[in-house]
Amino acid sequence: MSKRLLMQGNTACVEGALRAGMRFFAGYPITPSTEIAELLSIKLPKVNGKFIQMEDEISSMAAIIGASLCGLKSMTATSGPGFSLKQENIGYAAMTEVPCVIVNVMRGGPSTGLPTCVSQSDVMQSRWGTHGDHPIIVIAPVTVKDIYYMTIKAFNYAEAFRVPVVLLLDEVIAHMRECVELDEEIQIVNRKRPATKESYLPYRNEDDGVPHMADFGMGYKYHVTGLVHNEKGYPTSNPDITEKLITRLHKKIEDKASEIVLFDALNITNGGDLLISYGSSARVCKEIIFNEKVRGIGLFIPYTLWPFPEEQLIKLIKDNNIRRIFVAELNTGQLLLEIRRIVGNTCRVIGINKYNGELFTPEDITKKIEEAIE
Repeated sequence: MSKRLLMQGNTACVEGALRAGMRFFAGYPITPSTEIAELLSIKLPKVNGKFIQMEDEISSMAAIIGASLCGLKSMTATSGPGFSLKQENIGYAAMTEVPCVIVNVMRGGPSTGLPTCVSQSDVMQSRWGTHGDHPIIVIAPVTVKDIYYMTIKAFNYAEAFRVPVVLLLDEVIAHMRECVELDEEIQIVNRKRPATKESYLPYRNEDDGVPHMADFGMGYKYHVTGLVHNEKGYPTSNPDITEKLITRLHKKIEDKASEIVLFDALNITNGGDLLISYGSSARVCKEIIFNEKVRGIGLFIPYTLWPFPEEQLIKLIKDNNIRRIFVAELNTGQLLLEIRRIVGNTCRVIGINKYNGELFTPEDITKKIEEAIE
């Protein structure tokens, strides 16, 4: 059974989070994500959830970590400047393996930049914004319907892998309204709980690399620190334990990458060219390929930017003898560098970039493609 609704992108994020079981939100207002906080301030109390407007973005991130440790699915929402402030605590969540969701509605930067204008310039920050080698999952929806389902997916990933998950929206899809049809039958994932108190180790290396997680206040012996720690959670500088911990943190994502990555491959032509794009830019690229504004070009949309669907892209390129790749994004070329690393010398990779606060037009992209072909 499904229902059809007219919905804004930020509203879809709220509805998806509530459907996933999110019951704690802490945040600080910032354009263009503020509608998420406004709506949750009304809706969360109605489902026995908690909404807190914190004094800043740093404390907002700290609050959702604390709430998650106490057993609540937790989320915060922000934009570029606030996302920068959250980074230290995002690293803490990665090291302590605290499941949580961080929504970043991208806008123009650097600094306060263009608060009401679109941008996709937080791609690399979403992966490497906090210091140290750390695991993270980053999802970039394309449509309002995507936002609803991928918000749920973000919580499922956070709970399944005990990892912070970033939902990377951009201003255009966050503020646009579309008619969406929502299915009521949705899989919801919850974190693994320990079976007994006696043998519980909060950071035990289980078969899948993801430890069971007990709630604070339920009688389990539980120590949490941002320092390198042993299976009991206590700090250590032992090099063997350090290497095993950092390796496990990465492998729990890397080993399941094929189950995590989300992507679409559309209109692929053997011996043709390929557009790669994400978020609102991918919407413009769809217009190009389906209306044949440029012939012989397909579209690859990575919904998970991190981990990137690397193996799937390589296979697509080889199986279809792709000649050229065009990477369209609203920045100076962030994902472009990653694509060049993946592709190597297999084919030419060309960036199509715009960073003036405006969305691509089909003409912007077709002009760059035609220039390269000529």
